[in-house]
Amino acid sequence: MTPYDRAHAAMEADPENEALRLAVYDRLADAELFLLLEHEPDEDNDIIPQVFETEEGDFVLAFDLEERLAAFGDAPAPYAALPGRVIAQHLAGEEIGLGINLGVADSAMLLPPDALEWLTHTLTHSPEYAEARPTAFDAPALPPAVLALLLPAFEAKFDQIAGLASHALLGGVTYEGGRRGHVLAFLGTPEAAQPGLAKAIHEALTFSGLEAGEIDVTFLTEDDPAAQVLLDKALVLHLPEAEPEQVQEVTLTGPGMDPAKPPILR
Repeated sequence: MTPYDRAHAAMEADPENEALRLAVYDRLADAELFLLLEHEPDEDNDIIPQVFETEEGDFVLAFDLEERLAAFGDAPAPYAALPGRVIAQHLAGEEIGLGINLGVADSAMLLPPDALEWLTHTLTHSPEYAEARPTAFDAPALPPAVLALLLPAFEAKFDQIAGLASHALLGGVTYEGGRRGHVLAFLGTPEAAQPGLAKAIHEALTFSGLEAGEIDVTFLTEDDPAAQVLLDKALVLHLPEAEPEQVQEVTLTGPGMDPAKPPILR
C-alpha cells in the first residue's frame, strides 16, 4: 500500500474523523502522481492533461503508482509524474476536478474543483518567522491525544525530507519573559534547506487536525549546547535515511491554457 492508500483506508474506516480526512489531502499533496496526458510532451516540454467529461463535471486523472496508470488503459498512455500539490495548483480556477486511482484501486476518489481550490489555498500558508531567546529546555508536555495526531503527521513529512537533518528533537521550551511552548529542533540541516523544512512542518501541523496547534521550529548545529540538552531531554523522532532519486523538470499547461486546443467545458 502507498502512503495515500493507508490514509484513504483509515479515512474510510472512520469517515467522521476530520484529522483522517485532512491526512488524505496531505498525502496527496506530497505524493508523486502520474497524470494522464492528451499526448506526449511537446518540444517545449509542456504537458496537457487529458480531460474526461462526466455527470459530476470535468476531471483529469492521476494515479499514485505507474502500474495503476498502466492498468487503467488497454494501451500505453502518455503521462507526466508530478507532485500532487503541483497538479492541484495548476487545476485551481479551471473548474476541473481530479480523479485519483479510478477503477484500479480501493483508494479511488474524486476531488471536485472546490476541493482543489481549498487544498491549493491551504498549501500557500507559510510559517511566521520570529526570534526568541530560550532559557530552558525540558521534555515535551503534550497530552497523548495530541501526540497521537502530531507524530503521524510529522513522520509523513519526514519521508519527504530524508537526509536534511541528523536528528529531529521534540521538546518543551521556556523563553526569556517566561513564555513556554514546544519546539521541534533539527540538527545539521543545511541553511538552504531550512525554509523548506520549516514549511513542511507547518503543513504537518495544518493537516494534523489540531485546531490551535503551535510548535516552534529551530535549526541547530550538532555541537550547539542547546542540541546537547535537547538530546538528553527531548523526544527523539525517527528520521529516514535519504535515497537518491532522479528529478525531471516539466512545465504544466493546464486545461484551457493551450491556445491550439482549448477543451470543451460543459
